[in-house]
Amino acid sequence: MKQALQLKLGQQLALTPQLQQAIKLLQLSTVDLQQIIEETLESNALLERENEQPEEIDLDFAEATASEDGTEDLAVDTVWEDVLPSSTPPTPGPAAEADFSEQDSEEESLRDHLLWQLNLTRFSDTDRLIAMALIDAIDSDGRLTQTADDIHADLGLDDVDLDEVLAVLHRLQHFEPPGIFAADLRECLLIQLRQLPTDTPCRDVAGALVSRHLAQLPTAPPRQLARKLRASERELNSAIQLIRSLDPTPGASIGSERTEYVTPDVFVRLSNGRWQVELNHEVAPRLRVNENYVALLSDGSAADRGYVKEQLQEARWFMKSLQSRSETLLKVAAKIVEHQKAFLEVGEIGMKPLVLADIAAEVDLHESTVSRATTRKYMHTPRGTFELKYFFSSRVMGDEGDDIASTAIKAAIKQLVAEEDVRKPLSDSKLCALLKARDMTVARRTIAKYREQLAIPPSNERKRLN
Repeated sequence: MKQALQLKLGQQLALTPQLQQAIKLLQLSTVDLQQIIEETLESNALLERENEQPEEIDLDFAEATASEDGTEDLAVDTVWEDVLPSSTPPTPGPAAEADFSEQDSEEESLRDHLLWQLNLTRFSDTDRLIAMALIDAIDSDGRLTQTADDIHADLGLDDVDLDEVLAVLHRLQHFEPPGIFAADLRECLLIQLRQLPTDTPCRDVAGALVSRHLAQLPTAPPRQLARKLRASERELNSAIQLIRSLDPTPGASIGSERTEYVTPDVFVRLSNGRWQVELNHEVAPRLRVNENYVALLSDGSAADRGYVKEQLQEARWFMKSLQSRSETLLKVAAKIVEHQKAFLEVGEIGMKPLVLADIAAEVDLHESTVSRATTRKYMHTPRGTFELKYFFSSRVMGDEGDDIASTAIKAAIKQLVAEEDVRKPLSDSKLCALLKARDMTVARRTIAKYREQLAIPPSNERKRLN
């Protein structure tokens, strides 16, 4: 082998730190963006907030908003999946710490609720130890995740037998809410039925129905079930209504998750018969460079001048990145509103088919850039606040070649089922015919698929449940 020199030509995508910053800001959610802004304001002495009231931004659908100062836009549009990792939450900083009032406002968990009842109940030390093991073995719905045999084996106490574990379990099943510490749905319903007053109408029939025929309840003919239970159809119907009044997941009512509030990035309102799109400037406030501070440090030593130059460059790039993010978000949101005007006027049933590629082609951006600009970004409309991703709906090809949005079809199915005669529920074929009358010509199998996604039972089960 001998050494040799060889020249090769090739192309390679290189991302500058400034370009990486622009892409990172574009994909951040509102909360993450505000945290990054606060951290940047603390780390860069030349940056500060503008005190003046920001102007409203109103976008005409004919053209996108241009940069006000004429600076060159950041080229943030390309395929970044092979270069940048997906969006990850930034490292928490001082600005991310919640105040003490929020930290102390957590709701009571199911375990805390049960421990509170345990402390009010007389138990021996051994029984209390068993009760603690049983409490630790339930999930958020109040169901046991281990059998009594497993819990008895895990305790490892020689002087405790299985009957004592079952006795403690029976006492815990009388705790609130009714139905907890059950092994399955059948036992959960039976526990709640046992705790009802003995003079509750059809209580015994409901108990026999749950105990013996719970699996056949949705499909078996009422007359057949009544004959097996030796009850009349009226008693059977009353028992079914009683069962439906029970809670299948009693633990879920305790310690529900805290409500999360979102801050909309974009506002949409109707003004003079035209839909207008405005950015929420509270999400990304206007920043500026403190020129007085720049002048003060520029007269200092060489080290001070070098520091000012570095900080000034970082500040300008950060402001350009914020401006690029706002302009991209505004252009994408405006095009979405332009496509989905019918949704804003009539609701889900007016949703039009829309995919990321449609918006990307119209705003002259790559599809991955549109995806980043719509992920975890929210739009406030007269019909509520929605994530921008919500307005994208797959196309369903109708029999006549027209495109229909899947969201609109689902909304029409929900509306038709809600308005149907409960004594004669609509079958999938009938739903297909009614949708065709609304110019939504889709196959019956598509109706069945969307009905299942909406958790709507078939017509025979709806008739039975009603």
